[in-house]
Amino acid sequence: MKEWKRPTIERVRMVLLCVVSLYLCQGASGQIRYSVPEESKRGTFVGNVAKDLGFDVNTLTERRFRIVSGSNENLLQINQDNGALYVHGNIDRENMCEKNTQCLMNLKIAVENPLEIHYVEVEITDINDHSPMFPEKEKHLEISENAALQGTRFPLDAAHDPDVGVNSLRKYSLSTSNHFELDVKSRGEEKIPFLILKKPLDREQEPELVLTLTAYDGGKPERSGSVNISVTVLDINDNAPVFERQVYTVTLAENAPPGTSVVTLRATDLDAGENGQVIYAFDHSLKNKALDIFEINAVTGDITVKGPVDFEDQNSYEIDVQAADKGPVALVGHCSVIINIKDVNDNAPEIDVTSLSGEIPENVKPGTTIALISVSDKDSGDNGVVVCTLANDVPFELKPSFQRHVYSLVTKSRMDREAASVYTIIISAVDKGDPPLSSQKTISVDISDVNDNSPVFSQSPYTFYMMENNTPGAVLFSLSASDLDQNENAQIAYSISKGESADQSLVSYLNINSENGDVYALKSFDFETIKTFQFNVLATDAGNPPLSTNVTVHVFILDQNDNAPVILSPVSSNGSAEGVEEIARNANGGNLVTKVRAYDADVGYNGWLLFSIQEVSDHTLFSLDRYTGQIRTIRSFTETDEHQHKLVILVKDNGNISLSATATIVINIVEPKEAFSASDANNALPDTSENNVTFYLIITLGSVSVLFLVSIIILVAMQCSKSQDYTSKYLQDTNYDGTLCHSIQYRSGDKRYMLVGPRMSIGSTIVPGSNGNTLVVPDRRSRASGEVR
Repeated sequence: MKEWKRPTIERVRMVLLCVVSLYLCQGASGQIRYSVPEESKRGTFVGNVAKDLGFDVNTLTERRFRIVSGSNENLLQINQDNGALYVHGNIDRENMCEKNTQCLMNLKIAVENPLEIHYVEVEITDINDHSPMFPEKEKHLEISENAALQGTRFPLDAAHDPDVGVNSLRKYSLSTSNHFELDVKSRGEEKIPFLILKKPLDREQEPELVLTLTAYDGGKPERSGSVNISVTVLDINDNAPVFERQVYTVTLAENAPPGTSVVTLRATDLDAGENGQVIYAFDHSLKNKALDIFEINAVTGDITVKGPVDFEDQNSYEIDVQAADKGPVALVGHCSVIINIKDVNDNAPEIDVTSLSGEIPENVKPGTTIALISVSDKDSGDNGVVVCTLANDVPFELKPSFQRHVYSLVTKSRMDREAASVYTIIISAVDKGDPPLSSQKTISVDISDVNDNSPVFSQSPYTFYMMENNTPGAVLFSLSASDLDQNENAQIAYSISKGESADQSLVSYLNINSENGDVYALKSFDFETIKTFQFNVLATDAGNPPLSTNVTVHVFILDQNDNAPVILSPVSSNGSAEGVEEIARNANGGNLVTKVRAYDADVGYNGWLLFSIQEVSDHTLFSLDRYTGQIRTIRSFTETDEHQHKLVILVKDNGNISLSATATIVINIVEPKEAFSASDANNALPDTSENNVTFYLIITLGSVSVLFLVSIIILVAMQCSKSQDYTSKYLQDTNYDGTLCHSIQYRSGDKRYMLVGPRMSIGSTIVPGSNGNTLVVPDRRSRASGEVR
């Protein structure tokens, strides 16, 4: 069988057991007795019944062995061939037998051929296959602190070991403890353990103790079992709450909103239950402003903000806090909380201006102090450090004083009221907080006037044009001067200066209104007598000391048509001209008969003469040149023509209201011989007269040219001396274009003369000087000049 194929050591052990069993069997009333350990493996050899009963080994093949009864659940079997008894099932002595009794199996074995009945006793021996075991895995004890006395005994449950003999329970041991020790009492076979209190309990030090009780058997090797003993120390209210710290110091930023947590206090009470439940509260025994700003949660100990926190109001708070437990007689713990308020840059700088000079003279010296400025900031540290500057560009500056945050506002440069009469100064103050806060203050400084500006005329020099024959006492023109100063420094008085440059003979006839600059003439001027003059006007302000300005005034007299034409020859006493001329009958058409000579003291159009025939006896015989006054024959004479003809010549100027004169000429037609002799007789005088006329014409033409050139030069010089604005304002209205317009031609004997004049247009006139022509540009600003036609 397979069971016998075991290692040698196992077989030796089995043989030894069989020998012992055989020995025991032989000493038991003739029955066979074997012994086998419990928990032996299946197939373990117990003993050979055939041998032990004395059967012949040679006859065993004919005999058969079988167990009739006694083998529970076939735990043991016998080999029918050789009578060997062996283990067939799991043998557990503790299940088969009671603990303290001998465990025996009585087998009834039948041997056949012939049938025999034998009894075999098999003892089941114990092995240490069980550890000691307690009824519970954990044991809980509750012991009140300070209630149990030293030496008090606390019984524990005993352990149980199913094994017997040396394998049964033998001893207990307790884990190391400062408060308990172990005592074991034997009650028969049972051993009862006890805990003995050797040191009073303190729940606050050790609220719970965990002990381990271990039971050991006597087996080799020994086996053990243990139980955990939890000792809960029941509390009494013998401890007051204790804070983690006696003084809490925290920092809180100002302006913290309500509900902000400041600090959470923690007090511990070593007691348990209500004895250890802590309630927090402020100590209200002393009045403290902090109680209006902070509050504490009675359960959590969290101090929070409930009112406004302002560093500038108070920068630190100290609060006494108490913690009380809920014991029958409450115990209380105390601590102090110091709350330091951290400054936040929540205050903008404040600017205060003192000793402000609201008005300063414009001639104040640079560096003059006009105001003291102090700045302040309620914040602290960098939040309260303020830098003060001027925010705009003004001729002032800030100078720091020796005193902190005090500045002097001083002038930086000279003032000019005419450039700026008032200064708006913006003072900016910025602190060094993060982020910085700033503020501004605006002050106004008025600049008072100083008489530092002389009057200034609107033009320099002035040029005015006035018509002759002005009304004495009427305003000729007006001058205007301005002064950049103000008040009395700008009040101007006008006067005519009697300097060397003035024409003293005329100045005495002029007067000026000292208040408005209107110039009056006390006499009437005649163009034919005086054509231009100049004088000086002085404008003086009322400052102290007064300042004045001198200006030159040029006045040009404009001509009026106040002179009628004058017939040069012949002239009667009543102003009319009459002459007698002769012409030969054989004169051809176009032959010059005579020439009417006339003169007008006026100039320009007023002195431009036109000739016309007012009366004539025969219109077919004679013609008159409109411009030269020459009378010529139109055709040859006939026998039927009259011997004498009368012509009335009208000479008129071109004034707006023309003035005129007439000349009567009688023309006698004579025979050629008579005409020749008359011509010889008259040639002497015409030559002389022609020479005189030529001389006068040359003088006239030269005077006109010279005056014309002089006028042009003066006009150009005056315009160049003016500003560009004035030039562009007034010169663009000048109507003179610098080209020739017309010429007046006339003959004197065989000579031909041409009087050339400039082109005229509306608004300009020709001013004659010594019967010359001068171009005059009217000044539109002169109220006295009038319209020139």
